[in-house]
Amino acid sequence: MDDKFTLKEVLLDLEEKLLKPEIRASKDEVTQLLSEDFFEFGSSGKVLYKNESIDEVSLSAVSMKLSDFEIHPLSEQIVLTTYRIYNEVSKQHSLRSSIWRLTDGKWKMQFHQGTPTA
Repeated sequence: MDDKFTLKEVLLDLEEKLLKPEIRASKDEVTQLLSEDFFEFGSSGKVLYKNESIDEVSLSAVSMKLSDFEIHPLSEQIVLTTYRIYNEVSKQHSLRSSIWRLTDGKWKMQFHQGTPTA
């Protein structure tokens, strides 16, 4: 198995974790997946920061299907992920991108963007 395939599996697993209701409901779990300086341009149009999104904004339970997952290494420690999401509750499709950074041997999400699409 080559390194890129392994890295793709690892990052796909991390992205999928952030969609799981039990992970989203746990401040500790979410905190471990996001970098200290994490921010997001949400599909709602809101800009969220790590402390705000965990402390002040309730991460709702979601039912989403992830597809077309790809990785785009920017360096050995930074990877852009891109994929599509279908929100089964709102019946909304969106394009997603995340920047993951390897810090102290762990991949942490630094940035995320959701863009609604038809």
